Amino acid sequence: MAHTTIMRWVHQYGSELDQRVRHHLKQTNDSWRVDETYIKVKGQWMYLYRAVDSKGNTIDFHLSKTRDKEAAKRFFKKALSSIHVSKPRVMTVDKNPAYPIAIEQLKRRKVYQTVCNLDNRST
Repeated sequence: MAHTTIMRWVHQYGSELDQRVRHHLKQTNDSWRVDETYIKVKGQWMYLYRAVDSKGNTIDFHLSKTRDKEAAKRFFKKALSSIHVSKPRVMTVDKNPAYPIAIEQLKRRKVYQTVCNLDNRST
């Protein structure tokens, strides 16, 4: 079996599997760790946004070409809409200045209403 066959399956069935599996994921707690890293995907450099809870359970991840407030907002909106995710009480983030702006915009649009403390850690 060629690797291209598996890649075609991922593209064909990936979103369907994602929808079916999310219902079975372990419930997360309300203490989030959020960061992003720069990785190469299919020869292109992309930002991988990721969030885990304090026990290491995956909350969500998101690939983006940019590292700005719009990408952060898309990531948070996606993570907060997941069924298995507890709304964060505290969110530990790195020094990315886009995170506080994205959270405030989501609060204003009533997508995210819980008061959450942002804890900036130095990396």
